[in-house]
Amino acid sequence: MTTFDQISGDLAALEIEVPSWAYGNSGTRFKVFGTPGTPRTPEEKIADAATVHRFTGLAPSVALHIPWDRVDDYAALRTYAEDQGIALGTINSNTFQDDDYKLGALTHTDAKIRQKAIDHHFECIEVMDATGSRDLKIWLAEGSNYPGQADMRGRQDRLAESLATIYERLGEDQRMVLEYKFFEPAFYHTDVPDWGTSFAQVSALGERAAVCLDTGHHAPGTNIEFIVMQLLRLGKLGSFDFNSRFYADDDLIVGAADPFQLFRIIVEVVRGGGFKSVAEGGVAFMLDQCHNIEKKIPGQIRSVLNVQEMSARALLLDTDALAKAQEDGDVLLANEIFMDAFYTDVRADLGEWRESRGLAADPMRAYLASGYQEQIETARVGGTQAGWS
Repeated sequence: MTTFDQISGDLAALEIEVPSWAYGNSGTRFKVFGTPGTPRTPEEKIADAATVHRFTGLAPSVALHIPWDRVDDYAALRTYAEDQGIALGTINSNTFQDDDYKLGALTHTDAKIRQKAIDHHFECIEVMDATGSRDLKIWLAEGSNYPGQADMRGRQDRLAESLATIYERLGEDQRMVLEYKFFEPAFYHTDVPDWGTSFAQVSALGERAAVCLDTGHHAPGTNIEFIVMQLLRLGKLGSFDFNSRFYADDDLIVGAADPFQLFRIIVEVVRGGGFKSVAEGGVAFMLDQCHNIEKKIPGQIRSVLNVQEMSARALLLDTDALAKAQEDGDVLLANEIFMDAFYTDVRADLGEWRESRGLAADPMRAYLASGYQEQIETARVGGTQAGWS
């Protein structure tokens, strides 16, 4: 049986990148809500992200979104982040908020619009050069709403050509990760609707292109851990966007809707050799979620703690005993071993583990007692709050 002391070193490798947009205003299709203390600048977003890392020790980098986080001097922004104790991470492109992209961006029939979208990704790569970021993440809100509206094969061909052009511009130490989503805002067909399409596109590009798996981007009942296993088996799982969903792309706190699913996913990450630090080639753990009714920094703290807790449980799985039960065809024993790990309460052990590393045993309570929330709500008055624009 695996003990907590035995997994302590593995837990130390856990890094979870937080998204800058999680600290800005967000909402539903009907309204974006404002909240006290919301950042007004990329620097204030970074300060909040650094606060999450300061209390949890789990979030050493923050992802940026261009143009939401556009600044005049990215090298200075990088220095600011480093002074706060974190790094600038994944750079996310945006080809879904411009009128020209109404009918597509990288897949558009108009070569001028495709080039505009490609040029935007070139800008993102220039940002990566200045920030030291490794990954360019692409999510495309492209597809069609009606049968006959678009040539689906032609769009795939144009997508492949556009991605290849962007890929050629990447530096030797940079990667492209292609996200997929089975619907929204295109409802008849989406250009990158599933892991297979993303896999096919990135496989044609080369070793420095991989799939980004957003846990909320699947149809109900999808066995996401099977997809995780397959992409790890094929060497093409580049990163996660962690969040929770009840119905569609709900973008709720990871582990809130189905903690058992999160556990099963991380079991496959460990099984597939992806549970390593990013520097050692592990799968990049990232969050992609919004906080509409809860305060944003506590929402991110709860999220990274949920990932840490399920990672600890997954690492405690007795894989030797499980393998033997599987080989013996002992169905119930295999399931019992699996469930024993999931039901293990690791909260007290994690509290002691944090204290041994100079962190608060309960980061959430420590943050609430710190006064930081009240400080930013008092200080951040006036100006334009950051959000989905």
